[in-house]
Amino acid sequence: DEEFTNSNSMFEEEPDVVDLAKESPSYPIDSDDVVYEPRSSRLLVRGLGENDLDEDEEDYESSARLLGMSFMNRSSNQRSAASSYTRQQHSGSCSQPSTKTMVAGVVVLVLVASMLMVFYFLLGCTFTTAGCQKPNSTMHSLYPISTNGELFPWAELRLPPSVHPVHYNISIHPNLTLMTFQGSVSILVQVLHETKNIVLHSSGMNIIKATFEGKEVHFLEYKPWQQIAFKFPEDLKKGQYVLNINYTANLSSSFDGFYNSSYVDTNGIKRVLAATQFEPLAARKAFPCFDEPAFKSTFTIKMTRESKYISLSNMPKVKTTDLKNGLQEDEFEKSVKMSTYLVAFIVADFISVSNNVSKTTVSVYAVPDKKEQVQYALDTACKLLEFYNTFFENDYPLSKLDLVAIPDFLAGAMENWGLITFRETTLLVGSNSSSIDKQLVTSVIAHELAHQGNNSHVSMINNCFTRVCEFKYHLHPDTEFLNVRFKALAKDALNSSHPVSTVVSTPEQVEEMFDSVSYEKGASILLMLNATLTDGEFRKGVIEYLKKYNLSNTESEDLWNSLSQVSKQNLSVSEMMNTWTVHKGFPLVTVKRNGTQVTLTQEHFLLNAENSTDDSSLWHIPLTYVTDKCSVLTTLKLPDQVKWLKFNFRSDGFYIVHYDEEGWKDLIGALKEDVNVLTCKDRAALINNIFALSRSGKVSFRLVLNLMDYMRNETETAPLTEALFQLGQIYRLLDKRSELNLASRMTVSDHFGSLMENQSWNLETSVSKMTLRSALLEMACSLNIRNCATQAKHLFDQWFTSNKTSQIPSDLMRTVFKVAAQTDEGWGKLLDVYKHSINDPEKRKTLEALASTQDVRKIIWILQKSLDGSEIQTQEFPLVMKTICKNFAGYLYAWDFVKENWDKITQKFPVGSFAIQSIIMSATSQFSTKTHLVEAQNFFTSLGTKGSQMRIVQEAIETIKLNMRWMENNLNTLQSWL
Repeated sequence: DEEFTNSNSMFEEEPDVVDLAKESPSYPIDSDDVVYEPRSSRLLVRGLGENDLDEDEEDYESSARLLGMSFMNRSSNQRSAASSYTRQQHSGSCSQPSTKTMVAGVVVLVLVASMLMVFYFLLGCTFTTAGCQKPNSTMHSLYPISTNGELFPWAELRLPPSVHPVHYNISIHPNLTLMTFQGSVSILVQVLHETKNIVLHSSGMNIIKATFEGKEVHFLEYKPWQQIAFKFPEDLKKGQYVLNINYTANLSSSFDGFYNSSYVDTNGIKRVLAATQFEPLAARKAFPCFDEPAFKSTFTIKMTRESKYISLSNMPKVKTTDLKNGLQEDEFEKSVKMSTYLVAFIVADFISVSNNVSKTTVSVYAVPDKKEQVQYALDTACKLLEFYNTFFENDYPLSKLDLVAIPDFLAGAMENWGLITFRETTLLVGSNSSSIDKQLVTSVIAHELAHQGNNSHVSMINNCFTRVCEFKYHLHPDTEFLNVRFKALAKDALNSSHPVSTVVSTPEQVEEMFDSVSYEKGASILLMLNATLTDGEFRKGVIEYLKKYNLSNTESEDLWNSLSQVSKQNLSVSEMMNTWTVHKGFPLVTVKRNGTQVTLTQEHFLLNAENSTDDSSLWHIPLTYVTDKCSVLTTLKLPDQVKWLKFNFRSDGFYIVHYDEEGWKDLIGALKEDVNVLTCKDRAALINNIFALSRSGKVSFRLVLNLMDYMRNETETAPLTEALFQLGQIYRLLDKRSELNLASRMTVSDHFGSLMENQSWNLETSVSKMTLRSALLEMACSLNIRNCATQAKHLFDQWFTSNKTSQIPSDLMRTVFKVAAQTDEGWGKLLDVYKHSINDPEKRKTLEALASTQDVRKIIWILQKSLDGSEIQTQEFPLVMKTICKNFAGYLYAWDFVKENWDKITQKFPVGSFAIQSIIMSATSQFSTKTHLVEAQNFFTSLGTKGSQMRIVQEAIETIKLNMRWMENNLNTLQSWL
């Protein structure tokens, strides 16, 4: 794999695995029993530092070698249990009671308990200080009250396991004039255990009639858990039964369930359509169902539509039947066995292009105005499908695969089996699209097609596996690979983080699981595992896993076991990976060198450890390192001539590293002398790590700036963009405190000046170079450095007056537009461009420019229009918020807007969703004063449980406190330094 081997030849030898801690855990990790709140601890790696390795443990390997640090979980309760076995009997005057006395006592207790039970159940009362005066309320405390006042017969968020669906027959008829739909569902259910109740999900539906085995039945509804229940007078025996439900509902006005979407075509006519987005919990908004991933079944779907529309679903269409009033009904093949969240259907006026790959017809659909923008996606999808068929050693199982661009779509894309839905931005490519735009489309298609290879397997780990396919097989540049890891590390370093595998108890918590910890951390630890295994073992294990568990429910443990079985190393994948998935956070590895001796310790890294819960959890870390010598090393007792030592080679591991004073000094000195002593990934990781360590208070900001001095000689994209990102965060904090002069001096201070000056404004083809120059020039223009704004305005004027024939390089379009948007005339021109553009990357960059204005009236206007969806698509509201909050002029107005419009915002975007997470963090993440902390705390507390208990709210409050601490520790020092 070139991506991992094309660096300096001294790094090319694959590292071996050495397990330095051969003892086994004293108890198995059981995800149901462990409390997932890591407590900080330290461990000296056995054999490294104070004692030399035993002779029989020596082995020869490359400088970039892998050390398997199997660190065990040892909690205090286990130690207590162990110590009880050696407890001694104490002599003394207190004699033990005799056997007779004990028996008599037990008899008395049993009699008393029996009498209490008789009173309790036969008299039907509860006991109070005033005697037996209250009726028994036990049933009310156990079971919730349904909408009609009756007791609801189920008291858990998860559905009972006694009844499973086998097959659904679903008929849907949307009315795109009234924005309503009517439906009927016939569910063949299997009763596995005798029960008097059938409980399933339904949300926002008007159920007209329900029958069970042909007889009309009464139902109860409990809205907080979106459940309905059918109660029967007698137990249902084991076997199969048919439940029919007829209902009506409104098409959803948010972006989940069966929702209405619209767009204005190039003739100015509004067009409407209806599409679905069911992940994670919205199939229940389209048809009553057992809406949990484990309840897999088959589906037959019929869609009724007006003849001017087409309908699409997961499976190929079987037939179309003409009905009355010009309506038609499309019937689709019976589906493969799948979860409800993968069901999909669309009614729209779309065009398509198609091609055949093996036995599959691949089609790309879009609105008619954008028929010229679908070919790239079709070509890419066909190539990737061929690649995955080979990689998985298993052909895609359906005869058709549709990729559909939806005008109103909140997520980037959704992997519905056989009918993948996308934002237009992530699927369509115009004639002027750049390599970066095409890179985005390619990576999103790759991600969703990877799901098609393992769509029957539901867990966050399987979702993360698709990211491994993207990165491992050259679908991302190195900068993107590192950005994913760094983003996850930043979020996972907070107390408010969560394990990759965690228990949820509300629908909102399920929504919140779709964040960078679940996705980016999950992908990162799988990439780390991929780097740990050798000889294609990761791929072999995945193929075995997919073959073995095809169409069945799986857990992460099944994947770990498959990988362990194919690995030739003495490595328990399950034991290693459980330390990364069932605990939140990640380790800080501290390296202390005393001459030739190296001591390593690990602890839970937290940006703020003050309020953390103590935990003795330790990680099994596949630890890599590299030195300045290419010689073969036997142990970590280093030869005298080694000048420096850098751990986490190529940043493959999900941890950060801290060195003692001399260790940092040696690394910084080596970089100043020659930047190429480390790979560009290692340099980017050093920058990321030192900023995180500074934020946590473990190193001074002076040391950060000392490392930054080497940047004058840096030319590679990954370290430069990471430095710009980190300094940009501090710049915005200082900017919000009106420390603009200090911010600009610290940010640029001749580190990037010559690089900015040397950037070309002409067309560029290299994705890496485009990524770098767009970051450099956007910062230069925002600070008005090196006549950047003048050059940008010149490009804009040329482009606009030539009616877009004088092309602006796509990667510089946002920078150029942002400069133009600072004048009234330029802003007005851009608004016109936004309204009429059918090129989605151009449209999105135009919107970001509009939102970057310093004019308060325009800021308020764009906030209002993006929320109500009248002139700006509501799906773009999170982007508008993020852009406005970057600038001093608008960030307080944006925060006020969120507070004043919270109810409207949560009607558009589900509580806990990624959109809500983005909105909250955009609005608050740059606060750094006590006043704003109190204001944020008061607002979120006023929202009640659904607001204040969101994990993202805890993250926002924690971030403000960290910002306050950073300012307190560094502001005065920075002022004196700079």
